[in-house]
Amino acid sequence: MASINNHSKLSEGGHDFIDDAYLRNLLNRKTDRIELRDIIAKSTAKKPLEMEEAAVLLGADEPEQIEQMLDAARQLKQAIYGNRIVLFAPLYIGNRCVNDCRYCAFRVSNKDAARRTLNKDDIGQQVASLQNQGHKRLIIVFGDHPTYTPDFMADCVRDVYDVEVGNGKIRRVNINAAPLDHEGYAKVKAAGIGTYQIFQETYHHNTYEKVHPPKTNKSDYLWRLDSQARAIEAECDDVGIGALFGLYDWRFEVLGLVAHSLNLQKRFGIGPHTISVPRLKPAFGAKIDQKHIVNDEQLKRLVAILRLSVPYTGLILTARETPEVRRDVIEFGVSQIDAGSRIELGGYTEVGDTQIFEREQFELGDIRGLDEVMGELLNDGYLPSFCTSCYRLGRTGQHFMELAAPGFIQNMCTPNAIATLKEYLIDYASPKIRLAGNRLIATELEKFPDGNTKKELLDKLRLIEEAGSRDMLF
Repeated sequence: MASINNHSKLSEGGHDFIDDAYLRNLLNRKTDRIELRDIIAKSTAKKPLEMEEAAVLLGADEPEQIEQMLDAARQLKQAIYGNRIVLFAPLYIGNRCVNDCRYCAFRVSNKDAARRTLNKDDIGQQVASLQNQGHKRLIIVFGDHPTYTPDFMADCVRDVYDVEVGNGKIRRVNINAAPLDHEGYAKVKAAGIGTYQIFQETYHHNTYEKVHPPKTNKSDYLWRLDSQARAIEAECDDVGIGALFGLYDWRFEVLGLVAHSLNLQKRFGIGPHTISVPRLKPAFGAKIDQKHIVNDEQLKRLVAILRLSVPYTGLILTARETPEVRRDVIEFGVSQIDAGSRIELGGYTEVGDTQIFEREQFELGDIRGLDEVMGELLNDGYLPSFCTSCYRLGRTGQHFMELAAPGFIQNMCTPNAIATLKEYLIDYASPKIRLAGNRLIATELEKFPDGNTKKELLDKLRLIEEAGSRDMLF
């Protein structure tokens, strides 16, 4: 399908690998108890599942079967990631957009949306505010508009990295933006980005066409589906995928995500670095069909099934969800969350403690500050992490897969998580959170096996606390 942009070539071998009829047929099959047991055993052995195997999990809807999957997902997450939770924040750079997505407040036909693009000074103020909270990882977000060129995005990335307040510095900048051509991806990669994240929104062709009107950039299903492949060919080897759950049958979308992951892995030896699982939420002036809304129990199931299907990939659950939902779901496979998030343009310095609906892309469910979220994680026994070492030491793409797929990445990430938590506790935490965090670090050190890594970790913790050293990478 043609779009209003002159899109360049697809990736080598790029094609539409989503067969709606085949996926629907997979969802009609009955789940055999023995088959379910064998598939869960394969998954807990840290082996990615094929679509047909993921479909078996999706068909397991008896209470006993669901509990079996939830338990397996919990164990698998612990085996690969330990109790770490990586933290980040979104920073909206601009919400001008040529698309007309029915579910989005920023769509072009919404004349009441407050439009804005941050300039260099604005970015500096927002990043300084985020650094003063303690953030080290950002994802910067752009609408789809001719002014948001790859050069502009690359400049914004550099602007973020340039800001330093006290011990604050953003160490990893990811991007959520429209698909690019090969040259565009190369430009943003050269600026030092981490992950380039693009959501297909829905993998179901008819629904995609319904919610993305023709003659808009986003109406080109294949151009979007092929976007991660082009990014990898342009050496952006950390890519993120996702579906907006609630546009169509959640089970179909899970199969779409599994199919997408397998396609990338089989073509490039690199699966997605992250999979995001946002649910459809109210948006200013948006037209939302309630037919396929995903309830909390279904959200739990889909997170668990994705964890079992794509064991090596980070799962992101954002502040779209309420604190209660996030706390309930996180144990079944989520490895990354945002905290202290504001999605209004300029929201970190201008809007205070309440949301301004007409300035948001959608309504957030959790606007707690970072310190409060940290406190809950610590009290629940999770190890909050601001680690960025894999990206900065070249453990990305296929190298990351070689480490993460068998679970060895935990041996590198846990000491990095402890070190970055120690930095946060000294530089930013309230007294109550500092006390809880130091207790958790002591517990983690007791569990950590004796050896050179533990000795190095203890040495670095002393340097952080006594000499003021920062950014001690493993």
